[in-house]
Amino acid sequence: MVADSQRVPLLQTRNLSKRFGAVQALKNISLEVYAGEVVGLVGDNGAGKSTLIKCISGIFPIDSGEIWFDGQAVTFRSPRDASQRGIQTVYQDLALCDNLDVVGNMFLGREQVLPALVHPVKPLDETGMEKRSIQILQGLAVSLPSVRARIASLSGGQRQAVAIARAAMSDSKLVILDEPTAALGMVQTRQVLELIRRLRRDGLAILVTNHNLNEIFEIADRIVVLRLGRTNGAYEIARTPREQILAAITGTELGARVAV
Repeated sequence: MVADSQRVPLLQTRNLSKRFGAVQALKNISLEVYAGEVVGLVGDNGAGKSTLIKCISGIFPIDSGEIWFDGQAVTFRSPRDASQRGIQTVYQDLALCDNLDVVGNMFLGREQVLPALVHPVKPLDETGMEKRSIQILQGLAVSLPSVRARIASLSGGQRQAVAIARAAMSDSKLVILDEPTAALGMVQTRQVLELIRRLRRDGLAILVTNHNLNEIFEIADRIVVLRLGRTNGAYEIARTPREQILAAITGTELGARVAV
């Protein structure tokens, strides 16, 4: 998908900056993400990708600049603020509870309860949560042995799929994925990439970091390159040679000779 200049970005950062003491982690970062597209956020280690994600997700307050979401300037003081706006982030650690089953993880922190007529403690609506979990997972074509299987018994790809499905189920508009295929095998990686495509087809905006440029080129509509805490270019996949993006990541010019 090519962003239309007449459309309003779902997410937009304008000259966003963040400092940690003497370290300028981000400086004047500007990017846009539209509904129904996948934007790859790439750069070497230390480029500022994780810091930017945490600013957008409400973990780090920004020092200057603006975050616009769904056409409004927003201020996130906590991850809950971002979540309530429709931003869900899946980090590399997935934040899943191994001792709970799939349903328990899908509804962790937002459990559905049944109306209690007498007892002051409302019982959990286990049947309702199970049906909703199955509906969400089937809609995303996620294959699991059972929604009652414990997370600890699932493969890495299945765990990643549960985390992504959980992020997409709660009126989400933007899903941020931090290295979603890291440490996955080939088959599991293909499953996760296909899941990202389904989220895009459902109209969600996706911002994804990934060190594997082959995977980014496969799923992303656009790529934003960060280098040394600054934006070093935004590129449409269909119109940009891979060498140009590699040059933006490394800070070299196309055709330049690198001293050894």
